[in-house]
Amino acid sequence: MIHIFDGAMGTMLQEGGLKPGACPELMNIEQPDIVKKIHAAYIEAGSTIIETNTFGASSLKLEHYGLASRVNEINAAAVHIAKEAASGRAKVAGSIGPTGRFIAPLGDLDFEDAYRVFYEQAKAISSAGADYIIIETCIDLQEMRTALLAAHDACNLPVICQLSYSEDGRTVTGTDPQSAAILLNAMGASVIGVNCSLGPEQLVPIVKTIASNCRVPVSVQPNAGMPYLENGETKFPMDAKHFGMWAPKLIEAGATYLGGCCGTTPAHIRELAAAVKNYESSAKDFKYSTTLKLTSRSKTVEVDKSLPTVLIGERINPTGRKKLAAEIRDGSLLGVKKDAVNQIKSGAAILDVNMGVGGIDEAAAMKQAVTEISQITDAPLSIDTGNVKALEAGLRAYCGRALINSVSAEPERLKTFLPLAKKYGAAILCLPITESGVPKTAEERVDAVATIIDEAKKYGLGDGDFLLDGLVMTISADANACHEVLKTLKLYREKFGYPATMGLSNISFGLPNRPLINSTFFAMCLAAGLDAPIMNPYDELMQNALKASAALLGKDPNGLQFSKLGQLSCSLTFNKDDKSTDKKINLDPHTALKQAVIDGDKDGISDLIKKAIDAGHDSNEITEQALTAAMNDIGVDFGAGKIFLPQVLLSAETMRAAFNQIKELLPAQETNDKGTVVIATVKGDVHDLGKNITGALLANSGFKVIDLGKDVDSAEIVKSAIENKADIVGLCALMTTTMVQIDKVIADLHEAGCAAKVMVGGAALTQEYADAAGADAYAKDGVAAVQIAKQMVGVD
Repeated sequence: MIHIFDGAMGTMLQEGGLKPGACPELMNIEQPDIVKKIHAAYIEAGSTIIETNTFGASSLKLEHYGLASRVNEINAAAVHIAKEAASGRAKVAGSIGPTGRFIAPLGDLDFEDAYRVFYEQAKAISSAGADYIIIETCIDLQEMRTALLAAHDACNLPVICQLSYSEDGRTVTGTDPQSAAILLNAMGASVIGVNCSLGPEQLVPIVKTIASNCRVPVSVQPNAGMPYLENGETKFPMDAKHFGMWAPKLIEAGATYLGGCCGTTPAHIRELAAAVKNYESSAKDFKYSTTLKLTSRSKTVEVDKSLPTVLIGERINPTGRKKLAAEIRDGSLLGVKKDAVNQIKSGAAILDVNMGVGGIDEAAAMKQAVTEISQITDAPLSIDTGNVKALEAGLRAYCGRALINSVSAEPERLKTFLPLAKKYGAAILCLPITESGVPKTAEERVDAVATIIDEAKKYGLGDGDFLLDGLVMTISADANACHEVLKTLKLYREKFGYPATMGLSNISFGLPNRPLINSTFFAMCLAAGLDAPIMNPYDELMQNALKASAALLGKDPNGLQFSKLGQLSCSLTFNKDDKSTDKKINLDPHTALKQAVIDGDKDGISDLIKKAIDAGHDSNEITEQALTAAMNDIGVDFGAGKIFLPQVLLSAETMRAAFNQIKELLPAQETNDKGTVVIATVKGDVHDLGKNITGALLANSGFKVIDLGKDVDSAEIVKSAIENKADIVGLCALMTTTMVQIDKVIADLHEAGCAAKVMVGGAALTQEYADAAGADAYAKDGVAAVQIAKQMVGVD
């Protein structure tokens, strides 16, 4: 069945009398007839689901208008209006939009504060009688998963989750549609989709990717193309008939819930409904694959017998590592983060994270570790703990689909860990240990794993959620240990078909020449069905065994990759003294500083600045040859899609830490500000997330930034630009209804004789629009804004 949403609400409200700068959601109270009329128009056009006028009705958004205490009243009124308009002819979806702020560590909004905001609004919408919750236009996966968790806890309504993607096929914070679909599907979203930002043509491949990576229906609500300026009026290029023509292609891509976003009207929805009236979508073919798919914010890693072996790095574990344990106990994660980066460089695709140090708050340590590791690497994480509080802390903080290491067949572990796996969408590592202890035979291990899987399915987990542990014992204590492991792996594959894992090194405990035993055992296990070993990726013998086995087992066809390697070696080797290798130690000061900024090494940058100064380098030399050079490289990688906004922000913070250290040590040589930038979101627009990102990047790149905030009148912007002798004025507009304010501010700046260059940006803006408005430059994102700003002030 095809479901038809409505179209844009904001422009319709404006046509109904909404004044610039006024709260759209307050019309639910003060002018309900206008809102009801809009709903009725969409229903008459063919909408079978209408969205409430509550996109910005959270306490954080209403706070701007002094209405934060009226969340329940405004949301309830909106639902009642929609239900009256529907009169049984259409379902009502309660709209929840983003907060406009990034959740820490990307921004200053605490996860739990965001959760409470979303919970409050979802509760108000559901209590008023809505049929769905729809969380839409999110550009950050962490905010989406926070809202989804809150909605599930607040009510039992179906939840529709729609992210917004840029032209590069990713959200602003770097999430691809595959990773988003996998995580949201695992977390229990009822419908997964996309809205806003792009037109229907650009969204077809995104819809297709989402549909192929989830087991639930897919939704799509495109814009009517990208806006342009004509005679001072914002217009969209796609007329209703052309818009409707894309419906069959969107359905063929996998969508069964269709509607419109910016620039769409009842006329667009009428054409959309007409185009699908006699269109029967084929039932979605849900293929329950046994492939395990784990995700980070920006990457998916798949584990399956038909795919290359996936390494799970084991080094972030204080067991037997006194130095690492001491650092964790002291609250330092320097060693943890170095191991995270180095393991990835050495071939690990998933990182196991264990914070099991006695006498500490393991939950707090796990939350911090997960948060900081996620900032510096895109590898999915395995949360390794037997502490249920630490497990939930890690899962709650993690922006991705994690692996739980591990779930045994012990009743208490099943009872406490499985609900968390379902709630947070995690996969589970099934460890065949029972109340009676460790099963000795392969058959007993299979029975134990069957118990875990059967119980997990009762909680809603299914195919694609399991990784089976072979459970390695030492051959020095049990002569059959190796035989039983190999048999276990083969039985796992025959009985379940799920991928298998294990920690390898225990096989050689108590024996001499352990590396030889381990690498030989590793090759045998790979042949028997091992798919994702938990191992030390620095171990050269193990890496060699993996590469040779891949050629022998047909996972490296014709041994092509093996042949290219020549003399096999790892970039990093295991250090028996347990001393982390830090390559920056041996680099010259400029190169070391540059690499620290690129790596986002805030912890180590201060010491490197001190060493550079002690070596005789002055502030300008350090700034230009190391810090600025690093950010230039970051900009290139960001533009090429090699890194994403979280990494950019971390590098910018590291650069700011370097500047602060220089100013502290060499106050007489303080680096001059590159120039003064006045930035603001224009009058009537209360969205300032993009503007805040740009401001932070400019400030961390050496500019003096004067941030006037959001919903700023033109006169205030002009006044500030003149008084502060601004070199650049940065203007942001996200809403299509406020884009014309860009033109007004530019005209007012020129009339006042302000010589500042004007740079504009925002989700709805384009280069063509910027040119028509008379701007000096258009910046598609914050990274581009920094480069443009440097060019404007004549700084390379």
